[in-house]
Amino acid sequence: MPTNAEKVLALARKRSILRTRDVVARGIPRVTLTRLERAGLLERIGRGLYSLPGTDATEHHTLAAAIRRVPRGIVCLLSALRFHGMTTQQPFEVWLAIDRKARRPAVDYPPLRIVRFAGAGLSGGIQTHQIEGVPVRVTSPARTVADCFRYRNKIGIDVAIEALRDYRRLRKGTLDALATAAQARCVAEVMRPYLEVLA
Repeated sequence: MPTNAEKVLALARKRSILRTRDVVARGIPRVTLTRLERAGLLERIGRGLYSLPGTDATEHHTLAAAIRRVPRGIVCLLSALRFHGMTTQQPFEVWLAIDRKARRPAVDYPPLRIVRFAGAGLSGGIQTHQIEGVPVRVTSPARTVADCFRYRNKIGIDVAIEALRDYRRLRKGTLDALATAAQARCVAEVMRPYLEVLA
């Protein structure tokens, strides 16, 4: 029968990023995490987050860490642009969408930039990607471009235009998908002149 420490280490190998609540849900005492950390077998990467020492983090490690802390969050705007390779921006915060009525998450790592979505904004144009064993919901390329135009006052119109250009240049999707996303996010009229220039 495996010990609690062995169970935690097996889970850490499987999940890459381990939450305290994952361990407690399996009936393993929290103190096991503390002991493993003191022994150098686990590394604390944030409040309630652990990983194996020397784990090769992927380029999108912070996205996986953010979703482990805020499971219902959706990676959006600048972080989604970066994920899809449609920007030169290097956001130091993870842009995360949560429900308009949800409580703001108290997270120390990674730094978050919270955006609030409601209704269809929480479901339409969302893709799920596996990052370090964590299912991460990310806005699709077309939805991300539409969101950039919707939040152009927050991120800058230049970023939105760059996203649109990269969407077309890198062939991240069809014009139909982009038109559908623009309609759903109520920015079809705002985007029309920019699309005409690029067409």
